[in-house]
Amino acid sequence: MDNSRKLFNRRKNRIRNRIAKGGNTRPRLSVFRSSKYIYVQVIDDAKGATVASASSLEKDFKGKTGADSSAAVEVGKLIAARAIKAGVTDVIFDRGGYKYHGRVKALADAAREGGLSF
Repeated sequence: MDNSRKLFNRRKNRIRNRIAKGGNTRPRLSVFRSSKYIYVQVIDDAKGATVASASSLEKDFKGKTGADSSAAVEVGKLIAARAIKAGVTDVIFDRGGYKYHGRVKALADAAREGGLSF
């Protein structure tokens, strides 16, 4: 298990180094996926602050599972609405070491449909 975590961290760091650090004009849309939930944040790296966040752990998702693509779609729509309300429309997508597939892809597509561009 230790080796797989090291490889995951190497992938995550490689992705972070490739994408430009999000600034005032383009914050970073960071995704974290666990076995039960999915979390997403819009982070302004220049200030070191979170602009908006959403997850499948919120009250809106009680009684529903957060571990499927439908929950990722809902979280993607929610983060798009919250980011636009905060004045952010253009972001840099940080998949955080995960494959762009399944729940991560569903979240990204829903965020694009919600009005975010990346």
